[in-house]
Amino acid sequence: MLVLTPVPTGKCIPSMTRILHFQNHLWRSQNCYQAASLWHRHWLRRFSPDNIVILRPYSSQIQKDKLDMSRFPVENIRNFSIIAHVDHGKSTLADRLLELTGAIQKTKLNKQVLDKLQVERERGITVKAQTASLFYPSEGKTYLLNLIDTPGHVDFSYEVSRSLSACQGVILVVDANEGIQAQTVANFFLAFETQLSIIPVVNKIDLKNADPERVEKQIEKMFDIPKEECIRISAKLGTNVENVLREVISRIPPPSVQRSDPLKALVFDSAFDHYRGIVANIALFGGEICKGQKIVSSHTGKSYEVNEVGILTPNEQPAVKLYAGQVGYVIAGMKDVQEAQIGDTLYLQKHPVEPLPGFKSAKPMVFAGMYPVDQSDYSNLKNAIEKLTLNDSSVTVHQDSSAALGAGWRLGFLGLLHMEVFYQRLEQEYNASVILTAPTVPYKAILSSTKLIKEFGREEVTIVNPAQFPDKSQVSQYLEPMVLGTLITPEEHVGKIITLCQGRRAVQKSMVYIDDQRVLLKYLFPLNEIVVDFYDSLKFLSSGYASFDYEEAGYQQTDLIKMDILINGRPVEELTTIVHKEKAYSVGKAMCERLRDSIPRQLFEIAIQAAIGSKILARETVKAYRKNVLAKCYGGDITRKMKLLKRQAEGKKKMRKIGNVEVPKDVFIDVLKKQPSK
Repeated sequence: MLVLTPVPTGKCIPSMTRILHFQNHLWRSQNCYQAASLWHRHWLRRFSPDNIVILRPYSSQIQKDKLDMSRFPVENIRNFSIIAHVDHGKSTLADRLLELTGAIQKTKLNKQVLDKLQVERERGITVKAQTASLFYPSEGKTYLLNLIDTPGHVDFSYEVSRSLSACQGVILVVDANEGIQAQTVANFFLAFETQLSIIPVVNKIDLKNADPERVEKQIEKMFDIPKEECIRISAKLGTNVENVLREVISRIPPPSVQRSDPLKALVFDSAFDHYRGIVANIALFGGEICKGQKIVSSHTGKSYEVNEVGILTPNEQPAVKLYAGQVGYVIAGMKDVQEAQIGDTLYLQKHPVEPLPGFKSAKPMVFAGMYPVDQSDYSNLKNAIEKLTLNDSSVTVHQDSSAALGAGWRLGFLGLLHMEVFYQRLEQEYNASVILTAPTVPYKAILSSTKLIKEFGREEVTIVNPAQFPDKSQVSQYLEPMVLGTLITPEEHVGKIITLCQGRRAVQKSMVYIDDQRVLLKYLFPLNEIVVDFYDSLKFLSSGYASFDYEEAGYQQTDLIKMDILINGRPVEELTTIVHKEKAYSVGKAMCERLRDSIPRQLFEIAIQAAIGSKILARETVKAYRKNVLAKCYGGDITRKMKLLKRQAEGKKKMRKIGNVEVPKDVFIDVLKKQPSK
């Protein structure tokens, strides 16, 4: 809630009660949030800040003026991230740190304060890395601690790597009950390769089955970090959390920057505001930035005038200036979503500098077609996708078209969860109604046809759309993407998990015991075998205890074919998929069975078939609704009954020829998922 305090002199602004009531009404309404923000800024311009003191949402400090960030020399700044496996307590620890430093009030309502997206609240996971600046007094000095809370799921590891570029250290959180998991290992090496200081924290020591000593031994064995350096905490209860802040100050070095250098700012995240344009999150590696300066983008070469700079506490708090070593935001009148590229370097117009290295671009692992339900919504959906991809630069977008669905896009994602979250955000944040086709992975084909080589301009082509899959007669070999998977599981589930991996055409590379209870397995997987439902099956077989992470491992030759799904003899382009030749029958049969259960019954019979070319592999039938035409016949001549049944059959046959079958739009992903192995 936004609190407004009238002037101390007792003077009252006319209709203040009605103004406050109207604003609060808008603020509470999620649908009117943007209108409330615009009205709020207009109201603040109309009535001078001298008359009103603002208490920002989630803030425990009353702020009358812009912050003076020059009070924090470089040696008093610490930039750090919290990294961990999914659900090990990153966001809960962030809440406690915010409370300890006075950034938010201490209440029972503080749960995942930095998880601001609706999809994050609904799923209980962190999707977007969020920044918060904390002020912490220690030994007579006030330190500026810039905290970045990161996602834990493998699909959002790109968010983690971006966040680490603005940091000098990390807090590695490990669950005292579950111990080291696959994403713990991946995140550790991500920080280790970036040469960051690592503070191991064993969380959830309040749990009944917690075994912090065992987890500390795992950390020492896996990461070569002495167990004496581990900090035992309970983020939920706040136990020993303040010790984490002290260790951040003592063990993480300040940024190595010079404020006398010209401005050099790295854009590590950005978001679109409907009224202010692009809000870019920046880390300053040199110089200073303030309102009124002329800055230039290294990526586009365009110049802008800075309108506002500030820090996140965790909400936006304007500042007079930002200095080298600090992390904050800048608003500079960028209106086009292409103007604020992640990894871009900003510098002063009068002092050009060499751009910073930026980021290694994310490689999409999953592709899917996206089309508007109504083609008249094409331009609105295009704007929504552009604005959302600004906030999530790891999504690739290419225009596409379908004979059945019209104009649309072929989007590339880092994984299936990433795709589902993007789809959900489109619906929730932009009220978009879209059809998302079945996901596929990027295959490669070495062409043998001279005509196709001339058409594509090269011999090797990447296929992201099954509809464009070249025929076997025109190809010398197919290649499929491979990944090196890391699985960590309790010893009692090893047998079932090895069977699962073998069923997914995986090859075992290593098997190591972390301790006497947990095993680390490494397998080489075809990406297509894990992208849809492998994680669900793994959790099912291990009762939720196993974890999984993967990294790219190049391409490998394989035998692929294109499989079509026919409904009443008509191919459904959105369900066309590429499968390994040996698994064509089992995949086709499973897809037909799932479609049979998903498509609503009609007044006519529906035939569902899986086909390779003209060869039918599997068939299922959705039975028609049937009226009992013999209900009024009581005995009598049998020919009368036969005549009624024949007439009904002719009507059904005619209806089947002219009837259209509507496939529910949520079927396209679900139909590829297999039942968990029993």
